[in-house]
Amino acid sequence: MSALCILAGGKTVTLAVSLFSLGWTHSVQKTGWREEWRITPAGLVLETAMIRGSGAGMEPGEGAVARDGWLVWHPRTKPLPSLALAASGATGGGWQLCHDGGCLQLGSRAGEDTVLSVCDDD
Repeated sequence: MSALCILAGGKTVTLAVSLFSLGWTHSVQKTGWREEWRITPAGLVLETAMIRGSGAGMEPGEGAVARDGWLVWHPRTKPLPSLALAASGATGGGWQLCHDGGCLQLGSRAGEDTVLSVCDDD
């Protein structure tokens, strides 16, 4: 099974998952944003992105459709070796990472940056 490594505060947590979602509130528009990610041998693959509305830096991607109050699209991006989540402290919450086993709150305060990556098989 795939595994996600979460580096935060100098500590690494490993989750044995192959899919996860990230949700947060946009710091300017105060609107919800969510992404669904897959862990692959090539890296982290963004499969779906969703926003509750458009605005400053929040334009929906190509082919976006309205679904249950969200604008939803499927970005065509290359796998990433890692994903850095900056914590600005301006959103009132940070990042919510969810998977089949539950959810974690990451980067709730300014400076609590987090890096997500595919764990090495070692």
